[in-house]
Amino acid sequence: MVRIYTKTGDEGETSLFGGQRVPKDAPRVEAYGAVDELNAVLGVVVTLLQGAPVDDLVERLTRVQRDLFALGADLATPLEDTKAATWVPRIGEADVERLERWIDEAESTLPPMTAFILPGGVLAAAHLHVARTVCRRAERRVVTLSRQEPLNPHARVYLNRLGDLLFVWSRLVNHRLGVAEQEWSPSPT
Repeated sequence: MVRIYTKTGDEGETSLFGGQRVPKDAPRVEAYGAVDELNAVLGVVVTLLQGAPVDDLVERLTRVQRDLFALGADLATPLEDTKAATWVPRIGEADVERLERWIDEAESTLPPMTAFILPGGVLAAAHLHVARTVCRRAERRVVTLSRQEPLNPHARVYLNRLGDLLFVWSRLVNHRLGVAEQEWSPSPT
């Protein structure tokens, strides 16, 4: 029987795809760990949207989840690891362009924003806002890593665009389900 636990990480290290051992709090592990967390949050959103009149978003979110697995593998494989790099998928320009198309499509159906919007609405939209913030953290972790090691430049751009898309999709879900956005206004002092 193959067990889920290996005990190889008990001392605070983990293996990258090429087999290199690194501390579990290394910037590379922090980066792909944040991407993994984002993927899990999107799994919650997919569950919440099933059966709602937003089937196209369920399919697209599932596609994003697949991208995030590829991005995690990309980040877990140093560019200089030529052996592992031959079989590890890398996020590319076409992936970023797909997100941009989806942003443009969604925005074309939404009323223009006239103020900042408070995160909330239906539960799925609120979770899309949570996903957006996790995405921004993953992006920050990738930026930190990119200052220390060479990375696929599309990884950072993909996360930047995905954060924008998740915001737009949160608005779209509320819009399609007839829930008004709550605009932010400064409290009088």
